Amino acid sequence: MNTQRWHGHVTARMAALIGCTALVLTVTGTSAQAQPRDLGRQTLAAGDGWASDGTGTTGGAAADAAHVYTVTSWAEFKAALADGGTAPKIIKVKGTIDANAEGCDSFAADGYDFAAYLDKYSPENWGYDTSLDAEPADSPEGLRRTSAANQDAAIKAFVPANTTIVGIGEDAGFKGASLQIKAVDNVIIRNLAFESPLDCFPQWDPTDGDTGNWNSEYDSAVVYGATHIWLDHNTFTDGDHPDSTLPTYYGRIFEQHDGELDIVKGADYVTASWNVFADHDKTILIGNSDSASTAAVDRGHLKVTFHHNLFTGLVERAPRVRFGQVDSYNNHFVADSTYSYSFGIGMESQLVAEHNAFTLPDGISAAKVLKKWKEAPLTAADNYVNGTATDLIAVHNAEIPAETLQSGAGWTPTLRTKVDPPKAVPRIVDHGAGAGKIC
Repeated sequence: MNTQRWHGHVTARMAALIGCTALVLTVTGTSAQAQPRDLGRQTLAAGDGWASDGTGTTGGAAADAAHVYTVTSWAEFKAALADGGTAPKIIKVKGTIDANAEGCDSFAADGYDFAAYLDKYSPENWGYDTSLDAEPADSPEGLRRTSAANQDAAIKAFVPANTTIVGIGEDAGFKGASLQIKAVDNVIIRNLAFESPLDCFPQWDPTDGDTGNWNSEYDSAVVYGATHIWLDHNTFTDGDHPDSTLPTYYGRIFEQHDGELDIVKGADYVTASWNVFADHDKTILIGNSDSASTAAVDRGHLKVTFHHNLFTGLVERAPRVRFGQVDSYNNHFVADSTYSYSFGIGMESQLVAEHNAFTLPDGISAAKVLKKWKEAPLTAADNYVNGTATDLIAVHNAEIPAETLQSGAGWTPTLRTKVDPPKAVPRIVDHGAGAGKIC
């Protein structure tokens, strides 16, 4: 056997074992026994992104035995979340838990009829000038609202402070669920596969644009006014229901997906590391509005770090940023023919995008990586596109002069652990990111 190849194989195998199991040796007499680490007891390392700032992020690592749960159903999971208030807790998810196991019909209000809805609000019958907001409770729209409220109550799960939620093994995760991390501090989410929740009852808005639009609810995870949140080694996809499978009504796609991850309403100190965000349209939103009322809440907050994440098969928002100081480094972005952009430069955003790698197909220009929504300078240094060092701002400005971007975000990230060379990022991230890669 080739010695160099054998050595490389052994080295890679050892690295995988160390990275996955981090076996802890305990000595009994003269023998050493290997024991797998407990992911629920792990905390975010010092200096690892914005979530390590200040008090850091420990989740439920300090939980006593009475507040460690293993759950296999949606009911068990919600019960574990509710038990013990804000006392530190560890919830271990075993297998895939479906929040919508009984199907969309189980949420439908008595009398709700989608065919009747389509008939009444068709452009031929209703037009495009009047919204449906004033429709009474017994109308098709009113019954849709009731049905949507039923689904909302069923599939949302509210995560308390001082909680760690971790998947056991390689196949743990959620289907059709929306985790609400709202106005709490100190939460860890790790090693879970999320299949995006499917909105069973999207609303038709005839006044949205010139020809109306279907609007949906539910993100896989929402960080809303919460602080010190660590999302690590998770996988976010549309699973069995990609947009390509969704029907069309009134000439518009029947949109049943919202985002994969939203960070909004003054949320702060978030680190997203080693995750996979795949096969989605509007992926990550940081700051959800340009309005004065939103600015009053978000300005000075929304500090988020993204590192060693794989963004693949996405259309846009990886992420779209308003207001926040966002540090994005050592991520790999893999585009396909549906690609629109990666970084959205929004209201008062302060994005630093460095040491990232982009893999773009033929016909997709590096100028599309950045999308200007509002005037806001950014830092974009040492990024590689298809293996070549590329000045993303210069390329954007040369090809899209009507949306000139300014360089210099006005701050320098300091909360970083090891920064890998961007040319090595595709190999490192593609092999290490996502659920099932830690034990």
